[in-house]
Amino acid sequence: MSRLKNDTFLRALLRQPTEYTPVWLMRQAGRYLPEYCETRRRAGNFLNLCKSPAMACEVTLQPLARYDLDAAILFSDILTVPDAMGLGLYFAEGEGPRFERPLKDEWEIRNLTAPDPHAELQYVMDAVSEIRRALDGSVPLIGFSGSPWTLACYMVEGGSSDDYRKVKSLAYSRPDLMHHILEVTAQAVVKYLNAQIEAGAQAVMVFDSWGGVLSEAAYREFSLRYLEQVVAGLIREREGQRVPSIVFTKGGGLWLESIAAIGCDAVGLDWTMDIGRARALVGDKVALQGNLDPNVLFAPPEAVATETRRVLDAFGNHSGHVFNLGHGISQYTPPDNVSVLVDTVHAYSREIRARG
Repeated sequence: MSRLKNDTFLRALLRQPTEYTPVWLMRQAGRYLPEYCETRRRAGNFLNLCKSPAMACEVTLQPLARYDLDAAILFSDILTVPDAMGLGLYFAEGEGPRFERPLKDEWEIRNLTAPDPHAELQYVMDAVSEIRRALDGSVPLIGFSGSPWTLACYMVEGGSSDDYRKVKSLAYSRPDLMHHILEVTAQAVVKYLNAQIEAGAQAVMVFDSWGGVLSEAAYREFSLRYLEQVVAGLIREREGQRVPSIVFTKGGGLWLESIAAIGCDAVGLDWTMDIGRARALVGDKVALQGNLDPNVLFAPPEAVATETRRVLDAFGNHSGHVFNLGHGISQYTPPDNVSVLVDTVHAYSREIRARG
């Protein structure tokens, strides 16, 4: 494999000095880009796009052709894992993802098994290999998965939810069954991420999108415990290089210090947490990723630049910052404003370093 021409992102995750702050965006390959919409139209639907390694590679590279980003992220979906467990993923028009066979009965839960990533999910590994070849060492490739708790939410609810009534009811009334789902799902996530690393992913990220809906006690029992299990099971080195891990709990600012203690290299922050305060809390234990409010990108370009500088000033002249949004980029984002964001991060972080 070719050596990286730009390893700034990986060095920042390992809290090593960098000439500037690296930047990538959650959901950077997505519907805000007209070229993505065109490829998706050719694919016929979203699942076809995910399951075609050639098309997944094409859309992964699209934002890198437009913007000076410091990392690529595999184009896929967090729900490929429960789909491979036999729950029957489909996308209803205007409704988002749904499962044909959500977990309802005890026997279904007891029969749940972790899929072999080289069988039901081989299309993801093929996409990783193809993207890695296409990148040709230009920037690192991030692999990812949903967290056990977040995947379990979809598996029990049957789709996204406003109140998480089914999954929380199960957690409180039958914690034994909830833990069984989480245990099997954690095993699945470890196998899945390690297979991505073996296929060429140079960093991995765990998206705990729904961790923030839990109480503190429930978060520790049903989410954090399994995040720790996942991180402990990851391959740490590949091709003589460290493979850093990022953990992102949306709404997890309250538990920042606990997340930083589970063994991951970096913690993702949503926009509700001041990144300077976050850095003061975790010191040099982990790198931090984030955390501009994605809705800033709807403001005029000058405001985008101002708010971007605000985040960089808050973090200060320290190692260990990867700039990102506090959640995925909106499909309605003007693409030109993303250029302003990326260019401001690179230029202003160089200024901060020069000031010392």
